[in-house]
Amino acid sequence: MKIIEKFPRPIREIENTFIPLADGTRLAARIWLPEDAGKNPVPAILEFLPYRKRDGTAERDHLTHPYFAGHGYAGVRVDMRGSGESDGRLMDEYLKQEQDDCLEVMRWLAQQPWCTGAIGMIGISWGGFNGLQVAARRPPELKAVITICSTVDRYNDDVHYMGGCLINDNLFWASTMFAYQTRPPDPALVGERWRKLWLERMEHEPLLVAKWLEHQRRDDYWKHGSVGENFADIRCPVYAVGGWADAYSNAVPRLLAGLTVPRKGLIGPWGHKYPHFAGPAPRIGFLQECLRWWDQWLKGVDTGIMSEPAYRVWMQESEAPKAYYADRRGRWVAEPSWPSKNIAERRLFFDRGRLAETQGADMEVTLSSPQDTGEAGGAWCSFGLGPDMPTDQRADDGNSLVFDSEPLTERLEILGAPAVALDLAVDQPNAFVCVRLNEVHADGASSRITYGLLNLTHRQSHETPWPLVPGERVRATIRLNDIAHAFPAGSRIRIAISNAYWPLAWPSPAPVVTTLHAKGCHLDLPVRPARADDGKLPRFPDSEAATPLKKTFHRKGGYQRTIERDVASGEVVQRVVDDSGAYTIDHIGLDYELVQEEVSRIHPDDPLSARVDVTCTMRIGRGEWRTRSETRTRLQATATEFVIDATLDAYEGETRVVARNWNRRIKRDLV
Repeated sequence: MKIIEKFPRPIREIENTFIPLADGTRLAARIWLPEDAGKNPVPAILEFLPYRKRDGTAERDHLTHPYFAGHGYAGVRVDMRGSGESDGRLMDEYLKQEQDDCLEVMRWLAQQPWCTGAIGMIGISWGGFNGLQVAARRPPELKAVITICSTVDRYNDDVHYMGGCLINDNLFWASTMFAYQTRPPDPALVGERWRKLWLERMEHEPLLVAKWLEHQRRDDYWKHGSVGENFADIRCPVYAVGGWADAYSNAVPRLLAGLTVPRKGLIGPWGHKYPHFAGPAPRIGFLQECLRWWDQWLKGVDTGIMSEPAYRVWMQESEAPKAYYADRRGRWVAEPSWPSKNIAERRLFFDRGRLAETQGADMEVTLSSPQDTGEAGGAWCSFGLGPDMPTDQRADDGNSLVFDSEPLTERLEILGAPAVALDLAVDQPNAFVCVRLNEVHADGASSRITYGLLNLTHRQSHETPWPLVPGERVRATIRLNDIAHAFPAGSRIRIAISNAYWPLAWPSPAPVVTTLHAKGCHLDLPVRPARADDGKLPRFPDSEAATPLKKTFHRKGGYQRTIERDVASGEVVQRVVDDSGAYTIDHIGLDYELVQEEVSRIHPDDPLSARVDVTCTMRIGRGEWRTRSETRTRLQATATEFVIDATLDAYEGETRVVARNWNRRIKRDLV
């Protein structure tokens, strides 16, 4: 990444200003803009988040928003209500209040003397979500959106549920927000009000994991904020960006297919980060690409960006399975539109452990996966910073039903969402399946290419699931996550099917025996023939960014992921430690430290042994002002209920000022 220190337009920074809302709430904002914007107004690029501009996103903000300012825009980072130095309380994700506040912020920005009145929204994850959600409200000031690592379906393609299955990142993310919201406002910006704001937030902090478990079906709670409910609500141009290592890449093709406004899609090899500094490499000049988009839609300059293919993706080459990739081999390919007429479906049938070109004789095979099947699955969402990618699948494959193709005689490239149709029966009223598409290398190693989950009680509807009738044959189609991958000649294509996938998905209430009727099962692959014009695409420029945030480390952190198996008891424990280290943000003298540990345990024979504990310790201070918070969350289940225990202890210096405890029991609803 090339650091740019001198820009076409000199910039100035407004480190903090308060944006007033109609109800008296003030939202804290940090603004970078050209020095001469008062005389030569510029469009504004808004990023609206709860992650704290003061410390939480300061590192990436420093790389990004000054760059926009130096090229003729105002980069604006606003802390949402109830976060950072902003007033109010943050009670949940994506509330209507959040959107209403953002609409007010945009009206305020458009009225500033340094702003032309044209606004773009950019954001990753939460900021990618609300960019789309606010666009659906059609504010006149919003002229274009760049949404990164987001979703169009909050129920079926977010951190909470997948195919009607509860994913454990629902707890991990709730626990992270639980800890994040214990961070105090900075007295340097809000004065003595900091303590009152801090204590009020912790006194009213919601237990988000309980709120999300109260909605185990795709009800109105999840439909709110899911722009896929009506793509026509969005009237401004949208650039959708994702990464194959990220959990949110499906939104990009869904937006391309669903929107009718000018739109583009881009998916690289990256994890859950901005593409100018994301891993795995190759990184791209993403900020330059953003400027082309902003110049086109906020300044009316024809940059040529809309004459290029609508959908551009990184076609990943075959790689040995590893928990971490510094880079992923591949090449850029593109489609003029999506869905693309260039994609052809290839169907392979299940037949006696094989994937065959023709349908075979009927046969029954049974499966009862050990509950620890899935330990090679890696994290639900990779950040590209440590060992969180899927590893060699052979152990998980051994606990699954597998169907292999013959070794490929020629290279095969796929782009899109593979789908698997199953004809099966189970012996329980509640069961799910995990379907993995793997590449089996010539040496026998098995790489997970993509996967999908389906709660079989949801096979006809996520809104109105229905218990299974034990022994009754049913048909189900599992759509796997979109992917671009090149299978080389000599490799085999494998479908692996399990009825457990821990710790990614919460187990069924009881062990399940699944009977598969192979004749009625098949795999549909989205095959993309290589084309000569793939090599004629314009090259992305090299990655650029503004001067990085300066930090002084007092203790280095790191990311660790381990799996332990007790050979006496049989219990399997997976432990993830994410440690920020201890450091000082130099220009504001703020000390910061965050250590989070996730421990997932299960016995291979007992789904009710599943338990997850998440602990977090956070320290923030300056000089004699010192704060510390400790949060702990535990999730376990009986056959009929989820059981949540949580605690919060907060300290000013060494004096405990808050002690809260939660205990909730929530009925399982066919999950």
